[in-house]
Amino acid sequence: MKELSGKVFSIAKENPPVLGCTVSKSVSDKNGFFISWFSFAAGTDISPEIYRFSKLWLVLDGKIEVLKKSAESEPLEKIYVEKGKIYVTPVGIPVGAKTEDGAVYAEIQLKEDTKMNEILKSNEVFELKNILPYQEGKIVNMDLINEEKLKFVLMSFDEGTGLTEHAAPGEAIIFALDGTGIIGYEGKEHKIKAGENFKFDKGGAHYVKADGKFKMALLLTLE
Repeated sequence: MKELSGKVFSIAKENPPVLGCTVSKSVSDKNGFFISWFSFAAGTDISPEIYRFSKLWLVLDGKIEVLKKSAESEPLEKIYVEKGKIYVTPVGIPVGAKTEDGAVYAEIQLKEDTKMNEILKSNEVFELKNILPYQEGKIVNMDLINEEKLKFVLMSFDEGTGLTEHAAPGEAIIFALDGTGIIGYEGKEHKIKAGENFKFDKGGAHYVKADGKFKMALLLTLE
């Protein structure tokens, strides 16, 4: 994935909207899965298009309005996706997006036969940090996408919990969703808080522990 590893960063801050423009950055295109960052300036849009596959839109800053209609004779259905929320695009129905005040979001384009966790439903909006609960003294995991070459995982860490050091089986990006965590990577510790990101290289030795309570999403690509 086309980001620098070993440091805390913000996808939203590093991809600010450009006046009057929509901008996309391809981050990964391995094995039929496509990952991109999009930034929309205020008042811009992407016209509705029909897709044979689902996409996940995770809003990292601002708010987007999803433009969707089931038939030509029907008016556009308006769905709003705010920061920290994710939307699953429908298949075979025109869908687009616009923003009034500007927005940055991550797009994960899936394959036609990708199986998602049944909690993710087409044309619905979910707040990622609220999907998983905290449980006393435990780490809770949920696979939203569990394919051989792509994983998208939610994790919640109760205070005092963490993962021991291990090597990343592929390239991965963390999306911090709630609270604060500590990431140990190649011998250095990094504090990460909600709204920030961190990248692991394949084989990078790392651990994760909660600084208080902590929730995150992990996007992992495998070769």
